[in-house]
Amino acid sequence: MLFDLLKYSGNDAIIDECGVSLTYEELYRAGDEICGGLKERSLVFCFCRNAVGSAIGYVSFLNHGIVPVMLNAQLEVEFRDSLLDKYHPDYIWCPEDMADLWKELEVIYKGYGYVLLKTAYSNRYELFDQLALLLTTSGSTGSPKFVRQSYTNIRVNAESIVQYLELDETERPITTLPMNYTYGLSIINSHLLAGATILITDKGLMQKEFWNFFKEKEATSFGGVPYTYEMLDKLRIYRMELPSLRTMTQAGGKLLPDLHEKFARYADETGRQFVVMYGQCEATARMGYLPPEKSVEKKGSMGIAIPGGKFRLIDVDGNDITTPMVTGELVYEGKNVTLGYAECGEDLCKGDERNGILETGDMAQFDEEGYYYIVGRKKRFLKIYGNRVNLDEVDRLIKSEFGIEVACAGVDDHLHIFVTDDSYSDKVKEFVIAKTKLNPAAFTSHVIDEIPKNDSGKTLYKELTKYYE
Repeated sequence: MLFDLLKYSGNDAIIDECGVSLTYEELYRAGDEICGGLKERSLVFCFCRNAVGSAIGYVSFLNHGIVPVMLNAQLEVEFRDSLLDKYHPDYIWCPEDMADLWKELEVIYKGYGYVLLKTAYSNRYELFDQLALLLTTSGSTGSPKFVRQSYTNIRVNAESIVQYLELDETERPITTLPMNYTYGLSIINSHLLAGATILITDKGLMQKEFWNFFKEKEATSFGGVPYTYEMLDKLRIYRMELPSLRTMTQAGGKLLPDLHEKFARYADETGRQFVVMYGQCEATARMGYLPPEKSVEKKGSMGIAIPGGKFRLIDVDGNDITTPMVTGELVYEGKNVTLGYAECGEDLCKGDERNGILETGDMAQFDEEGYYYIVGRKKRFLKIYGNRVNLDEVDRLIKSEFGIEVACAGVDDHLHIFVTDDSYSDKVKEFVIAKTKLNPAAFTSHVIDEIPKNDSGKTLYKELTKYYE
């Protein structure tokens, strides 16, 4: 079993805002009940919410050799159906209010607000024996690509996080991130490994109920992407009475240096820890962290490699860079580097294609003390409030939907859409918001005379920066 739940049998494992509570032993028993009659090494689509049933299903499937595919319960219908068609899962684990979508399917189990359904696919795909989990890496823009994570990946990354955050069974993290998001899942994994109590809520930071639950259950930590910290800054968290709060972690994109310093100083002055981290789904979750005692001094840095991992920079020819403050592509090595990608059911039998080495696609520098700073991206990705969005994929979706010329560019948390026809400006923006299901504030549309291109017809994205920088 991935999680030794009986090691902490009497501890509370999960508590939600409605009063539902399970000890580690009860979580263990629930797993046996849910998975008792399931096929070994089968595939299950988990439609996730920040709810007890979602967490119980995830832990139960992992501990019984069932491979969960973690998906947002709010997925667009067309995308959801295309994934079902491509992967033919043996089972579906979904909230009870979704079960009517598949009325024809057999109900195997019902409990904790969730239902387990047996699908009717006639063929099932072979699963690699070390395949543990599938997570999407491209947000919700419609790509069928998943990252294939192994049991070793999950275990060693969680152990590393426990080590550098010094987690123990007295911790009480509160959910601020989705369970189908690699960062949110890593918080669950690492705290279960430490025997901690996870406080589960679907309420957001801007809701009074979130803070009432936080205070009532004495939450000790939360995690957030840059947008989370922008909201906390507006909420003036510095003035809140939160005596139980010990640790704030941040990942999912680079925090603005001034905001980084603001939270680092707040933590330092109040005896708390502010820990900036760096990661990708392709490395299970975390690759780097900035030790909290360096948080003010090294503002803007994502830190050093996690225990058991190693960073290096390479130049355009693949040679190692050994001189400080020289830009190169960041390469990570460690046992948490995942197996590779899957784009269809046939890919689920593939073994380890990365062999512990990940070229991150991020451009970085290191200083004289070996602390790393992300300075840009090699490929066209943005992080929108912690969700990685492939700009080329958004271009493709728009062109496919509207048949018009378009170019997308921008910086983290701000995606700019360029079109040449004013009548499509609002339509395209609304389409992208609907596809990504991300905060509308992150998107701006521009109408320009022509999309800049070079002689070979390739879009000159750099020329678009003048419109938003």
